[in-house]
Amino acid sequence: MGKPSVQLYSVRDAFAADPADTLRRLAAIGFTQVEPYGVVENVAALGAGLPANGLTAPTAHAKLIGEDQHAVFAAAKQLGIAVVIDPLVKPEQWQNAADITATAEALNAAAKVAEEHGVQVGYHNHWWELESRIDGRHAFEVFADQLDPAVALEVDAYWATAGGANAPELLARLGSRVHAIHVKDGALATDASGQVPAGQGSVPLPEVLAAAPDALRVVEFDRYDGDIFEGIAASFAYLTEGAK
Repeated sequence: MGKPSVQLYSVRDAFAADPADTLRRLAAIGFTQVEPYGVVENVAALGAGLPANGLTAPTAHAKLIGEDQHAVFAAAKQLGIAVVIDPLVKPEQWQNAADITATAEALNAAAKVAEEHGVQVGYHNHWWELESRIDGRHAFEVFADQLDPAVALEVDAYWATAGGANAPELLARLGSRVHAIHVKDGALATDASGQVPAGQGSVPLPEVLAAAPDALRVVEFDRYDGDIFEGIAASFAYLTEGAK
């Protein structure tokens, strides 16, 4: 396992106020990689702030379906981002097989556009893709079966567990399709309340990490009641000192 990354959405308020200082503080924790969001909107701040702080961005989140994909992928290429991950397709699109197929086809088409720019497409789950079941299977797995092999998966272990999946078993079934894991922990509330540093909540993180040993680990908090940088530092320590 390589060094962990951190999703910048975790520090979105600080990043919006002062992106340069936010990246500096993450580098000071020990991160050498980050996962940006809003690639097009933040291209200038990231273009200056990443190299200034010795950071790279191997993955990023950006909405792809229905967007100007050429603009997104061009910005990603400029920033050295290899995989652009669509962060969310709404819950109502995961309730029947036809809608799931439509989403898979849209991302397969996006992957063709991405290829023109030398980058790759991915998808990140929430709880609803696991909570919804099609013929007894998680909608997320029905979806994954229909993806072009060029489309990567970023499995959010917290949301997968909150959606009723056995996350380690899910990861084992998805195998090499899993490019990255969102490492977060907490009481599994779907409103993201009660999130805690990795290893302090209800997500079976040792088994999760063991099930996908080669996947990039990306620390993320959707919400955190304490100092977010302290929470992120504790998760970084868990991944680098005490975990697989």
